[in-house]
Amino acid sequence: MVRHRQNIDKANKEVYKKKTEVEKNHWRLAYHMAPQANWMNDPNGFIYFNGEYHLFYQHNPYSPEWGPMYWGHAKSKDLAHWEHLPIALAPSEDYDVDGCFSGSAIERDGKLYLMYTGNKWTGDNHDTDLKQVQCLAVSEDGISFNKLTENPIMTDAPAGDIHPNHWRDPKVWKNGEFNFCVLGSKTNDEKGQVLLYRSVNLIDWEFLNVVAKGEGNFGYMWECPDIFHLNGNDVLIMSPQGVKPEGDLYHNLHQACYVVGTLDYEIGVLNHGEFELLDYGFDFYAPQTTIDDKGRRIMIAWMAMWESEMPEQKYGWAGAMTLPRLLTMNNGKLLTEPVPELKALRKKEVSFQNVLIKGEVKLEGVSGHCLEMEVTIDAKEASSFGLKLGVNQQQNEETLFSYNVADEILTFDRRRSGEGPGGIRKAPVSLQDNLLHLHLFIDNSSVEVFVQGGEKVLTGRVYPSVEANEIYFFADKEIKLVTLKKWGLKGVFSELSNDLVRDKII
Repeated sequence: MVRHRQNIDKANKEVYKKKTEVEKNHWRLAYHMAPQANWMNDPNGFIYFNGEYHLFYQHNPYSPEWGPMYWGHAKSKDLAHWEHLPIALAPSEDYDVDGCFSGSAIERDGKLYLMYTGNKWTGDNHDTDLKQVQCLAVSEDGISFNKLTENPIMTDAPAGDIHPNHWRDPKVWKNGEFNFCVLGSKTNDEKGQVLLYRSVNLIDWEFLNVVAKGEGNFGYMWECPDIFHLNGNDVLIMSPQGVKPEGDLYHNLHQACYVVGTLDYEIGVLNHGEFELLDYGFDFYAPQTTIDDKGRRIMIAWMAMWESEMPEQKYGWAGAMTLPRLLTMNNGKLLTEPVPELKALRKKEVSFQNVLIKGEVKLEGVSGHCLEMEVTIDAKEASSFGLKLGVNQQQNEETLFSYNVADEILTFDRRRSGEGPGGIRKAPVSLQDNLLHLHLFIDNSSVEVFVQGGEKVLTGRVYPSVEANEIYFFADKEIKLVTLKKWGLKGVFSELSNDLVRDKII
């Protein structure tokens, strides 16, 4: 365990050394969780523990590129303001020498346990030459973690049509007398699936069954599974890799989806309905949920995509998290909305009512790189309308959201958003009483748009120039902005004022 502590201390110093320079980057996010420096991907161990929300994440403290995975760590009292904490896990043992891969957290006997996948490369081909095992670490205070001497607690994938090398990303929860755990997996002939286990003590695990499996065009590997109960339903979310595009859907390299059904805890099978996308934008992967002291189900995801261009890397950082999102159920479908605590970040409201728009119109006080905006639009007789964000007319920059009334399609177009990847994503959206409601969050290099009260969400990273901060509304025929409210938003990160935490870093 000495080596583990030494590796953490060394990594913390590297991040702390770089963070001041990273903060100067104009694409730096003000109110989203992002690494202080270098690489971030999947959220891990998202949990409400001892009165605070803890969020861990995949982290390379030495480079803005993906590499040997550590677990970064932050916490929040309210899901709006965040404090960076020391790194929680580092590769240090033979079983996790090449990475502490994704996992989850659970409280037991007042202690916080992290369950994660230990990864070891056995050759040069990272798709075939690997050994993955499941491991535990424990903490008394939620900050300093020790790996269990019993590790690895799962050493081999189950027999049968289960790939022996690819089984990872444990998500653990308690139901009745047992702890349950799902693991991402695939069959021997490359079909995604999820495995279900149970345990009394978190150390000795019994394999129950393949709880769900992909059929047809649903990918060759299911990563980051999560099962939870919501409004009388059992919900499985997962991140399928290798789904082929179908019409307007599945154009990202990998997807994040969910199914709704009923989990038979005795035989370990989820009887479920159709697959649904969790986000229709460009940058949403590996979502993880937790339940808090209010009984709410909260979800957060990696706001990036594998193999996507990340212009922020040249400034010493990469990757971020989405806003925390509140999940509710309506008619068998998940509704996804920003948590209400984010309202505490608002400042200087600008509002309009019953504004008629035709052609292209800019409203006074409605602009900026870092803001929240809610708008309800009456389509009236228009066939096409929308808004342009991050506009810089001199450099022909804009991020476009347009709605086609006849096709009932909302389009997110970032082909002229500045630096970085372009592309178009589309979501099926129906007007409600001829109204379109959009709830937008813009944060320097990200856009999240919640549509019709959370029926759909579109998330994407964009990299505009400093000057690209104007917002325009447009319509081919007259529309009405029934209500519009815009707020600037405060930053959410506190400095490390706790002497204990600071000592652990410097």
